[in-house]
Amino acid sequence: MDANQVIAIVIFVIVMLAIMTEKLHRSLAAIVGAMVVLALHVMTFDAAMGHIDFNTLGVLLGMMLFVSVVKLSGVFEYLAIKSARIARGDPWKIMLLFVLLTAVLSAFLDNVTTVLLIGPMTLTVCRLLDINPIPFFMTEIMASNIGGTATLIGDPPNIMIGSAAGFTFLDFIMMDAPAVVVILAAILIVFYFMYGRSMKVNDEERARVMELDERTYIKDARLLKLSVVMTGVVVVGFMAHGALGLESSIIALGVAGITILLSRTSIEDALAQVEWTTLSFFAGLFVIVGALAETGVIGMLANSLVDMTGGNVFVTMLVLLVGSAVISSFLDNIPFVATMIPILLTMEASGMDVTPLWWAVSLGACLGGNGTLIGASANVVLSDISKKFGYEITFMSFFKTAFPIMLLTVLMAGAYLVLRFPAA
Repeated sequence: MDANQVIAIVIFVIVMLAIMTEKLHRSLAAIVGAMVVLALHVMTFDAAMGHIDFNTLGVLLGMMLFVSVVKLSGVFEYLAIKSARIARGDPWKIMLLFVLLTAVLSAFLDNVTTVLLIGPMTLTVCRLLDINPIPFFMTEIMASNIGGTATLIGDPPNIMIGSAAGFTFLDFIMMDAPAVVVILAAILIVFYFMYGRSMKVNDEERARVMELDERTYIKDARLLKLSVVMTGVVVVGFMAHGALGLESSIIALGVAGITILLSRTSIEDALAQVEWTTLSFFAGLFVIVGALAETGVIGMLANSLVDMTGGNVFVTMLVLLVGSAVISSFLDNIPFVATMIPILLTMEASGMDVTPLWWAVSLGACLGGNGTLIGASANVVLSDISKKFGYEITFMSFFKTAFPIMLLTVLMAGAYLVLRFPAA
């Protein structure tokens, strides 16, 4: 390895250690790490800007602005109380409803948008029942990443793979969605034994919830109607953004701008609700991971994954599944998938059937996001929301719970791939 590769690796490891040990706030660690990368000329400023995924940052900013306006209507309180009453105040049934809702929404919206919508609802319900929201947030984070695996638009790696391999929305429904349904069903059983059995509220708290009328929590009926319409526009826009020739960030920012304009909300108030620490964390992390990509470190990792299999498609499929999941737990899965795409295309050009490999990377990269707190955008966003309201999810507490569950989902995905491609 050359000097720049060593420097890039050292900086990445130091930043990860700072985040894992929580010696520094993750946003500060990422920003300082990015500045050191540039100061040591590991890559140029222009190259660093090229590695920042402004589309992802645009989606985050747009949906944060959108949610900041939508919540003024009282819709989150309405949905939270409605859900609690449907579940008759039973915390486990409420968690079950929220997990299923999160997974379904994440398949048709991006998972960051979903957790931005679900987070406020969760806090409202947990405050009503006087219970800790962290177990709810943990299950919703994992459900968002699992649900996002099911479709072409649910997670950015799937969009990239679909474009490179020529897979359609229906292809993902036919291939990834069945695995997601089985995995989600199994994870719900795990959640029940982890959290469901211990969740208890007394009869007085249940009665208090059942006495509530969700309709009285609607603060602005006009804004509520506007929010419903614009949410529909977001869903359709995200599903059709490829056909429209628009990046998803344009959809998110456009909808946010129109909603702020039509609702006559103060732009200063909307901007004040944006999680700027989350955006700065991702900007810094993109630069640090970009240094690994620019110096060829990620390429070396990807090539090593393929080389160790000796060209056997079946073995390569399983190695890529596990390797993609573990690497995507600690690195952003977007640059990793971007590195894998030309490798798989080259293998395809040599005459190898790489269809099983595309799906292995898709399942591994998306499910791997559940491995650590920084494995996926949704994890960071929802944990920041939780911390903002006084419920901190630390890196290690998340890792101890989520990483084993992530490995279980990957094991199930591996069994699924073996059944789908037995002769690979």
